Amino acid sequence: MRDLALLQALRAQQWIKNLFIFAPLLFSQNLTNKPLLLLTIRAFVAFCMISSAQYIFNDIKDLEDDRAHPVKCRRPLASGRMKRGTAIALLIGMGVGGMLVAATINLSFLLIAAGYFVLQVLYTLWLKHIVILDVFIIAAGFLIRVVAGGLAIAVEVSSWLLICTILLSLFLALGKRRYELTLLQEGAADHRPILKEYNTYLLDQMISVVTASTFVAYCLYTISAETVEKFGTKNLIFTIPFVLYGIFRYLYLIHQKAEGGTPEALVIRDKPLLIDIFLWVITAALILQLR
Repeated sequence: MRDLALLQALRAQQWIKNLFIFAPLLFSQNLTNKPLLLLTIRAFVAFCMISSAQYIFNDIKDLEDDRAHPVKCRRPLASGRMKRGTAIALLIGMGVGGMLVAATINLSFLLIAAGYFVLQVLYTLWLKHIVILDVFIIAAGFLIRVVAGGLAIAVEVSSWLLICTILLSLFLALGKRRYELTLLQEGAADHRPILKEYNTYLLDQMISVVTASTFVAYCLYTISAETVEKFGTKNLIFTIPFVLYGIFRYLYLIHQKAEGGTPEALVIRDKPLLIDIFLWVITAALILQLR
């Protein structure tokens, strides 16, 4: 029971977000390069530890609000299954441990990892209360992971990859806000004050813009002269159907199933979406490695 509470406090299920660190490895065609793969895995571990430290900090800061929340009240600290002192010790241990792992990679990676943690702390303390900027900060977390993955293995990250990442992460962040409004309804602002600045119509408009932009950006990326020259193939265009299906599936889950509160859990739980992502990864890897 104690081990389960520990994993829940670390929010191990959210480590899936850190898989974005592997994007530069995949798109630099180094997936089978063992030294770079091991470096990326080490970078992934560092971000898992640092992000867990940030989640614990958030739980400590929002303890009283979480106790009144219909879902967050089940978290170990809010439910009383973990003591505050234990949570603080875990925060320090994961934070320091993650930075030490980051320091074994290179200085640039260490600095961006530290910058990520500082940004997330500022989000918890202040930035999450600023309308629109709050979702941009959530999206920035994914972008930083991609850049960090590139710094870890010293490869240049394509501007196209950065554009697609920021648009996709905005799509996920806006879906999360919509879910919170739908779940909490009239009491939404009591649990998260920034929600009083949003409504489902506004979020649907934003989601529509970001959805179209994400798909168009990815399509342009696959056929751009820069991409074809870099990878020596035009076949990335065959990954487009997986991207389109994934977007449509996620929209279906948001609007028809009232999902989207925890994108990482949704990806794991929804088999069609999980299979689609797996097929996209396999197809992209084969195209890039066997061109």
